[in-house]
Amino acid sequence: MRCKITIIGAGSVGATIAYTLSTEDIATEIVLIDINKQKADGEVMDIIQGTSFRDPISVVAGDYEDAKDSDIVIITSGTARKPGQTRIELAQTNVDVIKAVTPEIVKAAPNALYIIVSNPVDIITYVFTKISGLPERQIIGSGTLLDTARLRVALSEHFDIAQKNIHAYVFGEHGDSSFVPWSRAEISGAKLDEYIALSRAAGREIEPLDKPAIEEYTRKSGGRIIAGKGATFYAVTASVVRLCSVLMSTNNSIVTVSTMMHGEYDLEEVCLSTLTLIGPQGVLGKVPVKLSDEEYKLLHNSAEMLKSVIKQIKL
Repeated sequence: MRCKITIIGAGSVGATIAYTLSTEDIATEIVLIDINKQKADGEVMDIIQGTSFRDPISVVAGDYEDAKDSDIVIITSGTARKPGQTRIELAQTNVDVIKAVTPEIVKAAPNALYIIVSNPVDIITYVFTKISGLPERQIIGSGTLLDTARLRVALSEHFDIAQKNIHAYVFGEHGDSSFVPWSRAEISGAKLDEYIALSRAAGREIEPLDKPAIEEYTRKSGGRIIAGKGATFYAVTASVVRLCSVLMSTNNSIVTVSTMMHGEYDLEEVCLSTLTLIGPQGVLGKVPVKLSDEEYKLLHNSAEMLKSVIKQIKL
């Protein structure tokens, strides 16, 4: 089946997404676009020379018009986060970038499903939703899908259990105000405390779960990686490629991605992550599971943090 994916931005994240997609069976055509055409050309040459070991795939560097008939457009363009810099501090710089990119890419690919990856992703998703003129179902911010993956890594290591058995999520902003709704966290149907008790009854000792430490690990992982190697791109690439797979599959999936809120949890006019049903038609709606009173407050706190930034940016 034909699938054309265009990636805007040939930096570390965009190029790694392009490379990873070239090794998968999701796309048949990949277009990489960057204001630095020499960089895009170099990345594509490097990627295409490795595709001789797989079934034929088209990988090209192009301009906006080359995005025509794309099924998916992934936007990664913008300034990367620097050590010690928060995602919110990036806001106005990358909002200005997205304002320049949006009319060009939407004109070329008005029917594509859009995955927004540029940080601060919730703010950029909000701005793109407001200025693109596209139906909201076509717009998906990568949101806390990466944070959720980081959470599951930490829980997997603590419980010594496969990540696929862990059903736990990160809600809110992809950033410092994110939180884990622990009331929804399970291991194959068992609440976490219940799983610990069941394991101990079976003679398998598990240490008590330090939830604040787990949340700290989840929330601060990006900053630690940036301090260590200068940028994050492998794990975010894996999450974006997973989204591409979901959008091109025959079934819908529930994931934590950032989309516009319309009354869910009494929130309006903000993009953030809760459980969301997506599939080949794009965003099909939120899955507003019940939260505890404290979790409800944390979600509203995250929304207010984002709204305070939205009020300060120039659209």
